[in-house]
Amino acid sequence: MAVLAGGRDNVVSISAAESLKMLAFSVVWGSWVVVRNAATRAVGPLWFNCGGGGGSGGHGDGDDGDDRETGAADDDAAATATVATAGGKSVGRAPRDRPPPCLSTTVYGTHSYVKVKGVKFHYVECGDPKGMIVLLLHGFPSCWISWHHQIPTLSKHFRVIAVDLKGFGDSDKPSARKSYRVENLVNELAVFLSMLGVDDSNKCHVIGHDLGALLGWYLVHLWPNCVSKFVAISCPHPNVHWEYLPPSSFFNKNWICFSQLPYLPEMDALQNDLKIINQCYQHLSKTNQSDDLSYIDAYKYTFSRTEDWTGAINYFRNLPFYRIELRNSNDSLNKEEDMLQVPCLLITGSKDVSVKIESFIKSTEFLKTSTVRIIDNASHFPHQEQPKVVNDLLTSYLVRVKVVQKELPRQNSSGIVGRMKDIVSSTVQYGNTLKDSVQKRNILPTTVKTSWQN
Repeated sequence: MAVLAGGRDNVVSISAAESLKMLAFSVVWGSWVVVRNAATRAVGPLWFNCGGGGGSGGHGDGDDGDDRETGAADDDAAATATVATAGGKSVGRAPRDRPPPCLSTTVYGTHSYVKVKGVKFHYVECGDPKGMIVLLLHGFPSCWISWHHQIPTLSKHFRVIAVDLKGFGDSDKPSARKSYRVENLVNELAVFLSMLGVDDSNKCHVIGHDLGALLGWYLVHLWPNCVSKFVAISCPHPNVHWEYLPPSSFFNKNWICFSQLPYLPEMDALQNDLKIINQCYQHLSKTNQSDDLSYIDAYKYTFSRTEDWTGAINYFRNLPFYRIELRNSNDSLNKEEDMLQVPCLLITGSKDVSVKIESFIKSTEFLKTSTVRIIDNASHFPHQEQPKVVNDLLTSYLVRVKVVQKELPRQNSSGIVGRMKDIVSSTVQYGNTLKDSVQKRNILPTTVKTSWQN
C-alpha cells in the first residue's frame, strides 16, 4: 500500500492473485500477437502478388476512411507520414523530423519548461497570469494539443496550463516502469502545481480526459485541499474504471494485459504508419478538413519513435494495479464525510464504446457532490467532437457568476407595499446565497437530485 499523506485517502494495490492473473493473461495475449504478426508478414506478400489488398495494405478494416498510405511494420515506416490535403489527395511522404506548425505555434499560448524532481515538464500557458489556474491533463495517445478547442475559451476566465504529461510530447520520457508509479506521478504533479503558485489558499481547477482524468482522480483524492473543482471527461473513477471496460473498447482488458509485456506493445503501436492513431482519432479523419488532418499528423509526430510509446504505455503498466482507499471508510459513522469533498463534473459521450455509462453512475458513490453530463453525438473525445457544447458546460460549471447589486434609493417602507418589497428582496438574496450550496449529485440533461442516507 502506498500512503502519500497522513489523513488523506490512500492508494492501495490490488491483490496478489489479481496481479498474477493479469500478468498470466499478458503472456497469453502477447503470444497471440506475435503469432498474428508473423502470419500477417507471411501471408501479406502472397495476398499482394495475387492482386488483393489494393492500396490499403490489407488493413482496410477500421482505417477510418483516411486516404493515407500505410507503410511497412517497422520503425522506418513509423518515421514517415503521408501528407494529405483537405480534398483527401495524397501528395507524397514527408519525414517526421520536425513538428507540425500546430505543435510549435504560439496561437494557443506561451511554451514553457520546468523541472520537477529532475523531470522536465513542457506546458503551454494562456490567460491572465494572475488568474485562477485551470490545469488540463490530456489522454492517451495524445499531448497538450488535444485541448486546442478549450484553451481559447477557458483563457478568457482563467490562467490555463495545458501540460504534456511525463512520458508524452516534449516532456521527459523516462523508460523505467517504476518512474510511472502512482505516488511518483501524483507527487510530481503536486510539486508542479505548487511551483505555479497553487496551495491551500490559492486552489486550481483540474480538467482531465481519458488517462489524464484517471491521473486527475488520484490527484484530487490525495491533494484535495489544492483543487477547487475537478472535471473528468471520458473516464470514471479508478475504483470502477478497470472493472467496467467494455470488450468493444480498443484499449480493453486484453490490450491492458498485452501492455504489461516489454517492447512488444511499442512495436505493435508503430505498425502500418501508426494506424493506431487513425483508429483513435476517427472523428478527425472523417471530417476531411485540413486542420483536423494536421492534428492527426501532430499526434503521429508525437508518437513516431519507440521511446515515444514506452513512457505512455508505462502508465498502463502501473495504474491498473492501484485503487483508492477512502480514509476511515471502514469505521466512520458519517459515510458522506469519507467521500471526496471536491465537487466533480463527469462528462461522457453518448456514443463512447470505450466506457460504460454505468461506470459513471457508479463513480458518484465515491463523491459527495457530483454532476454527470452525457454529450449527444459524441464518442470518446466529446471536447473535440462537440467543442462548443463542452466549452459552454465547462464555463458554466467553473466560472462563478458575480452578482452585481445596485444600491437603490431608499423608499418609505411603512406601508404594506413597502414591506412586501422588503420580503421579496430578502428572499432573492437568500436564494442567491444558497444557489451554489444545494447542488448535489445531479445528472444532466435530466437533473436528478438524490439524498444519500446513512
